[in-house]
Amino acid sequence: MNKPITVLLAEDEPALGQIIKESLETRNFKVLLCENGEIALKTYQKEQPEILVLDVMMPKKDGFTLAKEIRLENDTIPIIFLTAKSQTQDVVEGFSIGGNDYLKKPFSMEELIVRINNLLNRTKLQQSVELLNIGDYTFNFPKQMLQFRSEEYTQLTHREAHLLFHLIKNKNAVLDRSLILSKLWGNDDFFSARSMDVFITKLRKKLNQDKSIQILNVRGFGYKLIC
Repeated sequence: MNKPITVLLAEDEPALGQIIKESLETRNFKVLLCENGEIALKTYQKEQPEILVLDVMMPKKDGFTLAKEIRLENDTIPIIFLTAKSQTQDVVEGFSIGGNDYLKKPFSMEELIVRINNLLNRTKLQQSVELLNIGDYTFNFPKQMLQFRSEEYTQLTHREAHLLFHLIKNKNAVLDRSLILSKLWGNDDFFSARSMDVFITKLRKKLNQDKSIQILNVRGFGYKLIC
């Protein structure tokens, strides 16, 4: 049997936390269950887990604050937020600070497990890819860094890096909006679509030093990277 993947689960509802822990452990995950954000940060620093599942609303330190602090130490660890909120700005904020996915409560354990495995597979893909070139930029996908000519690198978030990777792989062709939303966001609902639009805008700004590069919005279909 393969070595279990270590999951840090930060959830302040004891019953829900125990259900998630036991469900993941039956699938060969090792689960570090923490009841608040402060304990979760100390546990992360001590145990160095491979993926984080963070409740947004927690005492002492909320999930967003915890994620921001962990992102200062680790740019690549996958983060899934658990949230009872459904407002667009909350979802966008989660992705903007470095979250990779989110689940709205209540959710099924099967869906959580599928999303965890998808993120872990994406991380493996990221580690296997070498440097990519786009116009006058060099894209270091494993390190999530973008460099214009010989200037300093610009750090990308996990989701920015994966979105750019798929745009480059489909260069000069339309990247299907629903397909990439399902692949990177887990669904193609309104909130995910709004979040993707925000990330496309961010990528355009980070690529604007090379005027030959454009990310076009192909209405009704998706996006096309031209360079």
